[in-house]
Amino acid sequence: MTNLSFEICVDSPEGVIAARDGRADRVELCDNLFEGGTTPSIGSIKMARRVGGIKLHVIIRPRGGDFLYSDVEFETMRMDIEAARTSRVDGVVIGLLTADGNIDKERTAELVTLARPMSVTFHRAFDVCRDPLAALEDLIEIGVDRVLTSGQKADAASGAETIKKLVAAAGDRIVVVACGAIDETNAAEVIASTDASELHFTAFEEQESAMEYRNESVAMGSADAPSEYVRRVTSAEKVQRVIEAANG
Repeated sequence: MTNLSFEICVDSPEGVIAARDGRADRVELCDNLFEGGTTPSIGSIKMARRVGGIKLHVIIRPRGGDFLYSDVEFETMRMDIEAARTSRVDGVVIGLLTADGNIDKERTAELVTLARPMSVTFHRAFDVCRDPLAALEDLIEIGVDRVLTSGQKADAASGAETIKKLVAAAGDRIVVVACGAIDETNAAEVIASTDASELHFTAFEEQESAMEYRNESVAMGSADAPSEYVRRVTSAEKVQRVIEAANG
């Protein structure tokens, strides 16, 4: 496979720098990855936009949970897309479903029109839709540029058969981006088994806090959340290792 493209999911402007330094092509900037990613703050978007040498896509997702949005949430998404355009980002990442598990065509089309000339990716809401092949055709009809998928499985390796079918069905009408637990140990196999030309992955490594005084009896969030004194940060070296493995 030639002309591979690599997108890194990051949660900070510093992650954008690391992805660029690791020679990725593009980032998806998110907040709150513990819930699968929500819209980052306007400050994070503006700081990320200051980083040159890499394309910046921003997720537009007002909350965690499902992808069936209220009128208030949908209007929030519209406002966030307008703010992203004003901040000169290269693309936005959206995902909306109907209650019966199909693509919300009307609202998705409205957001795509609003987003232009930015690129538009449909995120992993796709992986919980009713019929992926029918959903793919809906997204093509609407004019979405990319769809992110693990083949409706927990990871790309498990969903490889479905991803391959989607890649074949898509042709050159939409880009199918493979994602889900991709790292240096399986990147080449995911490409070989799916025929995908684009990969989306995280490249986090744990970093100990520099705090000398610590009160570890108090948690700032859920008891299930990671410790405040250990952070996951995007590693340029890990980004490069995955890319090299994929190209190898």
